[in-house]
Parts: sequence; structure tokens; C-alpha cells
Amino acid sequence: MKAHITTLPGDGIGPEVVAVGINVLQEVAKQYDHRFTFEEALIGGRAIDVTGDPLPEATLEACRRADAVLMGAVGGPKWSDPRAEVRPEQGLLGLRKELGLFANLRPIHVYPALRDASPLRPERIEGVDLLVVRELTGGIYFGKREEAADDSADEGLTAYDTMRYTSGEVRRIAEKAFELARQRRKMVTSVDKANVLASSRLWRRAVSEVADGYPDVTLEHLLVDAAAMHLLRRPSDFDVIVTANMFGDILTDEASMLAGSMGMLPSASLAEGTLGVYEPIHGSAPDVAGDGIANPLATILSAAMLLRHSLELEAEAQAVEGAVERVLQQGVRTPDIAAPGSRTVGTEEMGKWVVRALI
Repeated sequence: MKAHITTLPGDGIGPEVVAVGINVLQEVAKQYDHRFTFEEALIGGRAIDVTGDPLPEATLEACRRADAVLMGAVGGPKWSDPRAEVRPEQGLLGLRKELGLFANLRPIHVYPALRDASPLRPERIEGVDLLVVRELTGGIYFGKREEAADDSADEGLTAYDTMRYTSGEVRRIAEKAFELARQRRKMVTSVDKANVLASSRLWRRAVSEVADGYPDVTLEHLLVDAAAMHLLRRPSDFDVIVTANMFGDILTDEASMLAGSMGMLPSASLAEGTLGVYEPIHGSAPDVAGDGIANPLATILSAAMLLRHSLELEAEAQAVEGAVERVLQQGVRTPDIAAPGSRTVGTEEMGKWVVRALI
């Protein structure tokens, strides 16, 4: 098959890990007789430096004409002033909104070879294989907000953010979660804060209504604070977790500790059709940018999700995931997941190991 992939390397370690992801995809194309073409575009801090805009129109157009998008990370100390009118994160949020990327899939899989990399006891994380389905274009990150002077406030300023959802937005992400659960262990956990927030009470009602159409799937509701606790207490009990934008953002960072490192967690952000943006959940890690030691496995696994969800190449996706697992079984590690007796390698070398393991 032929596919056109837009790459958004972004900032920090983004260019390093995306380059490895491209190499893996090129090897897949070679082995399976596909033709993948790549087009690079700007986003985030680099885009601000070059164009003054964290999401240039040329980047949006490159993404719209692509079959899929592979992305790195945005942000860094150079652009970290929260008072700045233009910030790298605006590029990421704008991309999600403009492309209609409403469903963010974040799988958390504990590889047997990395059980000791997690700060949790090995028996606590045995068998963990869960999927967080995060609503991505609504909620508090996109609701009405304001920062303004307020003479009645002690500090002279007041600010607010709004968590807003429509029942249609909730039903749409819930349907995605239930459909995915049908392909797994047929369990959905909906996470909210319905004891306090009106938006969460709407969330719970809408998810329950969707559940009526999936009698073969078991639904449970959890408050977000309880979910945070149970992710560490009984993580293997979860199958599919569906939750709001901010809750999903926080819970998946917590869940990265189950896998041992944020460098192990991929993600897919999907629209209504086949277009998706695929990226590791980690940030730009400016402290190690340019050192050649960043873990590229989350980006490689994101490339596997790209093959699966946008290009519908399941065998190729499984081949990439299998290659990652074989490399880990051989004891090859980047510094973030290194263990006594392991072979520690850098970003580029880890990519080469995965390419060689592709069969």
C-alpha cells in the first residue's frame, strides 16, 4: 500500500525519537512491500521561532492531506513563561481541535522484562494490560477561561477555567471506549467526579445511556480520586478506562509508573475517520535533549498504533510490538529503564535493535 505520513518532530527530544520512529516505519515498508512517504512540518516552540505561530497554517494543511501524523513533543524552558501570549502547547491543543481528534488512546502494558523497572512490587503489576480512552477536544482544557484584575481579591487578580461537556461529546467518546472493550476483556471503567462536578454528573448519565447499547460489556463508575488509588492498588483489574480530558491526562502520567517509564507509553489521537496523530505521552525532556539517550520505544510503539488504526495494517503493527518485546527480553535498555546486568544503549542504537528484531 501507499501512505503519506506527516511528521511533527517538535521540540527537545522530539526530533531524536521521531527520527527513530521513521526508521522503523521505513523498515516495515521494506519488509512488507509498502511505500511510505514522509513530510516534515513545524509545531510548538520551533514553529514559534520560525513563524511566530505554534501551529502554522502550512502545518495544518500538511496534516490534513496526510494519511497519518507522527509527532514528537512540544515545549521547553525557552518558551515556558506561562504569561506569554504565544506558547508551544497552544500548537498541540490547536492541532487536536482543528483535526477533530476527540479520542486519545493510551495503552499501558507491563512487559515481563520490565517488571523490575516499576517502583511497584512485581506481584502488584503482574498482568497489567489496560487502555485509557481520554476525551481530547472538550473539558477544562477547551472551556471558557479568564485571567483578570479584581479589586476585591487580595492579590488583585482572579482567574477561572471551565470544565464544559455536552452529552453528545460524552456519548461519542463512550461509544469508542465500549467498541474497543468489545475487542478486549469487555470491561469499561468510567472515571469522573460526579459527587462534586455538574459536568461529571452529565458524564455519568451519558456513559450509562451508552452502556445500555452494549449489554455484553460490564460498566463500573469510579470517582477520579478512587481511580488514582486503584491504579496503584489493583491495576490488573482494569481493562478500558474512559474519562475526561484533564483526568485522563493526569491518570496516564500516574499509570506510566506501572510500565516503569513514561518513555514506554505510546498514544493515538483519533478523529472520526482514519486520520490520527500518534505520539509518545512524554514531554520534550529538555534536560536530555541532544544527549542521544532518550527512550524512543514510546515513539516506536506509537508508530505501531499508526499502522493499526490509520493504515489498518494489523500484522505490521504486531510485528513492531513484537520486535520491541524481543529487544527488551534480550536485556537492551535505554538509561531510563536500565537495570543491573542490562545492556544500556542510546536513542539511535535502541532503534537499530528494534529494526533488526523485526521479522
